[in-house]
Formats: sequence, C-alpha cells, structure tokens
Amino acid sequence: MTPYLQLIALLEMSFNCAVVLIILSQKLSSKEIPFAIRLLMLLLLVNLFFWPLGMSLELPLAAYVRGVTGELSVVTMLLLWSSVLPSAKKTPLGFKVPVVLIAIAFYPLALGLGMLDPYAWGYGSIGLLIATIFFAIVCGLAGWTKGVWILSFAIIAWAAHWHESANLWDYLLDPFLAIWALLTIPNAIYQKRLERVRSNHLFRAG
Repeated sequence: MTPYLQLIALLEMSFNCAVVLIILSQKLSSKEIPFAIRLLMLLLLVNLFFWPLGMSLELPLAAYVRGVTGELSVVTMLLLWSSVLPSAKKTPLGFKVPVVLIAIAFYPLALGLGMLDPYAWGYGSIGLLIATIFFAIVCGLAGWTKGVWILSFAIIAWAAHWHESANLWDYLLDPFLAIWALLTIPNAIYQKRLERVRSNHLFRAG
C-alpha cells in the first residue's frame, strides 16, 4: 500500500470514528446538538484520531481502529458522513431491505458455501456494474437522490482505485452496512406503520 493510499485510509477512518462518536453523543443527548457544535466536535475528533498526539502510541488511533474493522465501503462511509449534515434524512426502507437480502446471499457464497463465488464478479464484471447503475436509477425514480449520488461516487471511486482494493464489492458493501440495515429495518417498519395510523386518524377526523 502506497503512502498516499495509507494517508487517505487514515484520514477516512479518522472521519468515520469522529462521526460515529458524534452520532452516539446525539443519541445520548435529550436535545439536538447544533450543527456548529457538531462541526467543532468533528474537527477536534478527527485530529484526535489522525495524530498520535503524544499518547505513547506508535500509530494514530485511526490506524488501530482500521486494523480491527478494516476499510469501510464507500457507500457506508458516505451514509455515515451525510448523517451529521443539517438536512440529513433517514435512509429509506427500500434501500435497507435490498442491502440485507444481497448480504444474506453474498457473504455465505463469498466465504465458500457453494460453487458460486459472487465476489469474483467485482473484478471488472460488466454485469455487477450494470446492476449497480440500475439500482442507482431505481433510487432516483423513488425520489432518493442521495442514494444516486452515493452509488455514483462509489463507482467513480472504484474506477479511480481510490482504495487499495480493485473489487467493486468492496466499494459497495461491507458487514457493517449489512448489520446496520438489518438492525434498523424493524424500527423503520414500525415508523411507517405509525405514520400510516396517524394519517388515517387525521383523515377520519377531518
């Protein structure tokens, strides 16, 4: 891995760690943290994870985290980063469900369960690229433009070899994205049902 790619990887992981801590802080807070405060927290935390800062560590904190978690996909990274923006909206259920279904089929096969290896499709397979573009178009037609930009950037990052991996799957999917989608689906379904009940109630009352 070249020094340039190492620098990018450490900077990305520093941002990832900082955003995760900000999200956790927001979850624990009873009031919404102002964007200016979140931005200040982001700058401080990124520096904390990016530099050793005299803490008797040979490497930055981000390097140790990356050694445990590995590199996140571009899709996960952009979803994570965009979640702290002022206009951040919830990721639609129509994105989470396909991610879980793909992960359920993908990971067992990629780990050797069966004769099919879908991970190999990520090395220049036109079929996987077309499927990703089609999924991005579906996101756009469904009104989730952020999904179009995220998937588009993931494809561009793969084409430009932004990360060390040359496999498109590593830019689109990772275990953390699949686990997050799986854990948040029940709450998303509950929220949709709650909104439907409220809308029906208002319609009847009117």
